[in-house]
Amino acid sequence: MRVDAFDFELPPERIALTPASPRDSARMLVVARDGALTDARVSDLPDFLRPGDALVVNDTKVIAARLAGVRVRGEAVAGVEATLIKRLDDCRWRALVKPAKKLRVGERIHFGETRESSACLLATLAAEVEEKGEAGEVALRFDFAGAALDEAIDRVGAPPLPPYIAARRPPEEKDRFDYQTMFAARDGAVAAPTAGLHFTPGLIERIAARGVTLHRVTLHVGAGTFLPVKAEDTENHVMHSEWGAIDAATADALNGTRAAGGRIVSVGTTSARILESAADEAGCIRPFSGDTAIFITPGARFRAVDALMTNFHLPRSTLFMLVSAFSGLEAMKAAYAHAIATGYRFYSYGDACFLMGARNANRPNP
Repeated sequence: MRVDAFDFELPPERIALTPASPRDSARMLVVARDGALTDARVSDLPDFLRPGDALVVNDTKVIAARLAGVRVRGEAVAGVEATLIKRLDDCRWRALVKPAKKLRVGERIHFGETRESSACLLATLAAEVEEKGEAGEVALRFDFAGAALDEAIDRVGAPPLPPYIAARRPPEEKDRFDYQTMFAARDGAVAAPTAGLHFTPGLIERIAARGVTLHRVTLHVGAGTFLPVKAEDTENHVMHSEWGAIDAATADALNGTRAAGGRIVSVGTTSARILESAADEAGCIRPFSGDTAIFITPGARFRAVDALMTNFHLPRSTLFMLVSAFSGLEAMKAAYAHAIATGYRFYSYGDACFLMGARNANRPNP
């Protein structure tokens, strides 16, 4: 399918630079199965859920993946910026580095240092450039490993705000809280599962009072999640892989929800991707642990997800393709046009939409 079918114009002023406060005060556009639109708030979510439904959230935790440091060659000191994108093992990360072309394999980067402070080279965190790839990707081997490395990254790093926010304002200390969901428990994401940012303890209490159960899965969101697709046709796009997991107890509980006639309601496209990765052809969810590079485009059959809460996504992105597969391309184009015209806020810190799916969707439990 041509990628330009998923393009649309978004005025820059529609991009949210800060989240709504309180979190559940964000707007929420409800898209019914027939495409009908209802303007609501995230705080209204319990009204659109049914007793017996299962709400599935992503419990990944965003790490301080944006690192600044220096490389030193003799008397020459140069600044280096790195964004961690995928953990390779206990001490190695794949990262996007600037300027990558000037780095050499075997060279060391001292993170936490600046050109002004590097004279003594008492680096807080050091890494060796182990290999270089394309488009600025390098493999970094850090001097620390495991929990010690995690603590060092958290100490010297900064929140990895998406480029459409970082280009318009510097990171702030409160982003460490704002860019983290209330469900965050497992370190590993370098981008937030943004639909989860809208939830508050009070909202979860009201959802539970509605008779809806809460379940946690994990998908460590990678930096490639929010990038536009550069290929002209979706068939030529190489999807990034991300690590995810669903344990046996959660899989059994969700299958039980389906068997009892309840819906599986995914909070975010990341939860949807791991659920669909774990589901078999009959819609039965199996325990899962490992990488997934699932790429969902129109024509795909959703086997596990019955309803989807998500944010508004970038044009030509894999996430807009996923929601178009779920509710229909024309319905989503109409929904996005309505959202733009009526002042909804877009992207990571923006508003939400609640998708009931397409009327003619071929699902095991429509």
